[in-house]
Amino acid sequence: MALAAGTVELRAHEVPMVPVAPSAPPAWVELLQTELALIPVRHPTAEVGVYVRDLETGFEVSRRADERWYLASTVKVPVALAVLRALERGDFTLDTPLRVRAADYVDGAGSTNSKPVGTPLSVRQLLEQMIIYSDNTASDMLIGLVGIDAVNALVQQLVPQGLERITSLADVRRHAYKHLTPEAAHLTGQDFFILKQQRNDADRLQALANLLQTPAAAFEMPSVGAAFEAYYASGLNSGSLQAYADLLQQVVEGHVLNTVHTRYLFRVMERVQTGAQRIKAGLPGHVRFAHKTGTQRARTCDAGLISVPRLGHERRVIVVACTRGDLQSTRSDRALRDVGAAICRSGLLTDGRPHDPLCPPAAQAVPHPLPDER
Repeated sequence: MALAAGTVELRAHEVPMVPVAPSAPPAWVELLQTELALIPVRHPTAEVGVYVRDLETGFEVSRRADERWYLASTVKVPVALAVLRALERGDFTLDTPLRVRAADYVDGAGSTNSKPVGTPLSVRQLLEQMIIYSDNTASDMLIGLVGIDAVNALVQQLVPQGLERITSLADVRRHAYKHLTPEAAHLTGQDFFILKQQRNDADRLQALANLLQTPAAAFEMPSVGAAFEAYYASGLNSGSLQAYADLLQQVVEGHVLNTVHTRYLFRVMERVQTGAQRIKAGLPGHVRFAHKTGTQRARTCDAGLISVPRLGHERRVIVVACTRGDLQSTRSDRALRDVGAAICRSGLLTDGRPHDPLCPPAAQAVPHPLPDER
């Protein structure tokens, strides 16, 4: 039965790899439901979707997790999986060098796009840049190594339903701007840098017109924002938060990579430098969080594995959360920070102790535009 928007859903997960959940949900479940319901009240400028799964009991709590969410750069985890799968087949090694080509450059975070053409970079360097710094140029070089079809085939093998087609990072921009004009299919990496450097959307629209030698008046949509919303509606690089959690769980439990590469990937994900004020900022200091963030216009995500050290074993919790609708990323970050804090305050990470002093408090909401916003 379909749930209304904003409904908090609970059910015992029924994937065979998950231990059978007890008949009565633990106390943290109801507390987390309550905490998650408060997040859109505290942060009304963005829609928020959340999915949390305790791998120890199989219980899950979700909020709008079955809806389709734009996953942004969290799709770089499937890219890493496809790369490591090919490595395990012997196609190359982590030390295999790739040379930067002029066609590889994509705007965004990371240092790879500052490397001169011809610079040799190892698969290891590119993979770690892609995950730790969300480097788009590194990502597309790795996609070029294994092929985007291999990435999507692996995703479909692991999660047959719930995740849409993944594209290269350069094609994200092309697909978005194609909603303004089909000529955007010919945009190059250098063009993306020029568009990124513009001060506002009006300047960006005019720069696009100049680059494509197409009058802005002939564009099919009135604004860059409208083009990106149309792109999000297409479903590319999108999926349900539950499906993404299913993919992560298969990785955690060793069904995707061998033990060495599973451990390597999660160690790299623990070193992520992006989104420091998102879920991680709401977690207690004694836990580990192996995650990947994603950021695009009016879209943010954070997804990964929380590991709580215990005597003899770890408690492991998967969390996937995204926001949409707010152009101010600092506000979206606060909402995602509250997801982490809610998980902690529920008692799930503190041996059943709700509102433990180890848990950070809820973030202060900023419901109105900041002074420097336009």
